[in-house]
Amino acid sequence: MTELIKTQLANIEHQHGIKILYAVESGSRAWGFASADSDWDVRFIYLHREEWYLSIDDKKDSIEIMLPGDLDLSGWELRKALRLFRKSNPPLLEWLNSPIVYLEEPFTVAKMKAAAAEYFNPKSCLYHYLSMASGNFREYLKRDLVKTKKYFYVLRPVLACMWIERTNTMAPTQFQKLFDAEVPEEVLRLEIEKLLARKMSGGELGEEPKIEVLNTFLEEKIEYYTEYLKDYDFLKQPDTEELNRIFRTSLTEFGK
Repeated sequence: MTELIKTQLANIEHQHGIKILYAVESGSRAWGFASADSDWDVRFIYLHREEWYLSIDDKKDSIEIMLPGDLDLSGWELRKALRLFRKSNPPLLEWLNSPIVYLEEPFTVAKMKAAAAEYFNPKSCLYHYLSMASGNFREYLKRDLVKTKKYFYVLRPVLACMWIERTNTMAPTQFQKLFDAEVPEEVLRLEIEKLLARKMSGGELGEEPKIEVLNTFLEEKIEYYTEYLKDYDFLKQPDTEELNRIFRTSLTEFGK
């Protein structure tokens, strides 16, 4: 599958006249709890040729392509990516930490990774993960019969909030790192480990009775972070000039 993905990325470059600077796996495969039938969620950052930017008109700054075989490819143009990076966009930060990298141009990505700590905004990321956790909990886990696999889509953002609160750094992309660091309680660990083993083995995770120990833990954490953020203050305003330099140098190097 890796070779097919790289071939499709090369096709996108040719069809759109772009240079892909970075391409990674996102979603459940990057998080580390994919099942056999999970989609392939490829995310990339790309650059147009220099003349594309010499226009007074706004242009489309993203590419989305769905292909057979559950292959979902989606990319952001570099200026868009850097604007979102300036805002500490959590999905973009997760891309930069993905354990599955298909393509990486060293200069641009290395500079972004080096600057990630400076532009990291814990408040922005906490709001993102709390919103994800509370929305999925409310939609999928409040009934007596719940969609069992959705536990991971609440657990992961809750554990990410815990990591950010504890370390004041971006949470790891991989679920296992979050789990190992943030879940010391043995009963809770055993329930999560059983679910994780079932999901990754391809076991059926349809509707089942809710798991009380998980529901209690998740509901308490969602309530805690909802209150925690009410009084959370963060005033850091990072300088944009470093991102301008990354863009200009990338365009000089790859936009000819």
